[in-house]
Amino acid sequence: MLLALAACSSGRVVENDEYNNDSRRARVQGRLSGEQDGLLIMGTDRSGRGGGASESGALGVNAYLWRATLDTLSFLPLSSADPFGGVIITDWYSPPATPGERFRATAYILGRQLRSDGVRISVFRQEQRNGTWVDAPVAPSTNTDMENQVLARARELRSQTAAR
Repeated sequence: MLLALAACSSGRVVENDEYNNDSRRARVQGRLSGEQDGLLIMGTDRSGRGGGASESGALGVNAYLWRATLDTLSFLPLSSADPFGGVIITDWYSPPATPGERFRATAYILGRQLRSDGVRISVFRQEQRNGTWVDAPVAPSTNTDMENQVLARARELRSQTAAR
């Protein structure tokens, strides 16, 4: 019993102004890179600076490319989407016409600019052989075709916004 009480007394006292601490250490505590990059790992952003992506609700990547990628990949079930990191991962999808093969895709939005090299898509394919799924090659043009569809949709979304 005394050991348990002694263990409880060794904790530190939490001050009321701890979250308003302006020291450099307090501002970056929990950040992956220590910089104001939007990555906060198991910590609290106490920087007090306005305009960050998490405070303003803005995306960390180009909004047109993000929306266009989601629209283009909408036929695949969504597994994960990170708008601040710019990563979209889909789950496996098996077309009704070919139940013995399935597809999935991973998309990376690479920046805040609407540029032709701003999106990368990797498509994966598997075939069912003897009851197990086996990786199969994807046509080399598939990834590029998907990226071009995303870029075309992003341009369309931008022109619709500009017309308003």
